[in-house]
Amino acid sequence: MVQATVFLLVLSLALGAHSLSVEKCNLIGNWTNDLGSNMTILAVDEKGNFAGLYNTSVADHPNKIQQSPLVGFLHLTNPIDQPTFGFTVNWTFSEATSVFTGQCFVDKDGKETLKTIWLFRRHMNTTEDNWAGTLVGTNVFTRLKKQKE
Repeated sequence: MVQATVFLLVLSLALGAHSLSVEKCNLIGNWTNDLGSNMTILAVDEKGNFAGLYNTSVADHPNKIQQSPLVGFLHLTNPIDQPTFGFTVNWTFSEATSVFTGQCFVDKDGKETLKTIWLFRRHMNTTEDNWAGTLVGTNVFTRLKKQKE
C-alpha cells in the first residue's frame, strides 16, 4: 500500500508540474491592443533596452497618422519571467509624446498579454490650458498571430 501511495504521489506531481511553470514572456514581435493599434518590438538588448515602431489606430489630429518610433526598458531580472517594462512613443505626426508602463503576463496556455497604463501629453499653447494637456488610460496588448505564407 505504501508503494502505491508513493507511486501515485510521484505521478500526480509529474502530471501537475506543467501547470506550475510559467512561460517566459518575450516582448520581441508584433502586438495589437484593444483599440486596434499595432506595435512592433524589434529587439531587446542584454541590458533590457528595446526599440520598435508604433502604429496608432486612434488620434485626434488633423495630420495623417504615421508610424512612430518607440524606445523602452524591460526588467530582465524578474524571477518568474513576467517582467515589467516601460516605453515612450515620439509621435511623428504631432507635437505629442506618450509613455506606457506595464507588465507582461503569460497564462497557463502560454498566451502572452501586456497590461499597460499610459500618459499622452499633447502640446498646449498656454499655461492656462495646461490642465487639458495630459490624458491617461489603459491598454491590453496581445501578440499578433504570424500569418501563414
